[in-house]
Amino acid sequence: LLERFDGRARLAFRNFPLEDVHPHALAAAEAAECAGGQGKFWPMHDLLFANQAHLKSKDLHGYAERVGLDMARFTAEMDDHVYLQRVREDLESGVESGVRGTPTFFVNGRIEDVSFGLRALFDAVEAHLHPAPES
Repeated sequence: LLERFDGRARLAFRNFPLEDVHPHALAAAEAAECAGGQGKFWPMHDLLFANQAHLKSKDLHGYAERVGLDMARFTAEMDDHVYLQRVREDLESGVESGVRGTPTFFVNGRIEDVSFGLRALFDAVEAHLHPAPES
């Protein structure tokens, strides 16, 4: 998406940990935010999503090592729940915005249905960037 629209669109990620579905989702979201504090959000995010069945504390620490985080800082921030409030605010904001599950995409404040593929998302961004002339 970002490659195709090359600077004309931006991506904002918000956490929406579904603890009923994934019991370790909240801790995983915190781990991603801890990694983000060290400039490694996306590498950690990608590892977490690729390993959704393995998100226990020992797994999160292993992923933190793999992406090259300062482990003392990561452990302290996880133990102190430094990013928990941010994660909870993302979740509350999502609920208020009508998010019911993941992934959910918004284009210019409107939820886009991607249940049949991402083509709809690309089309929505394109339509926002190049609106059809009014008749």
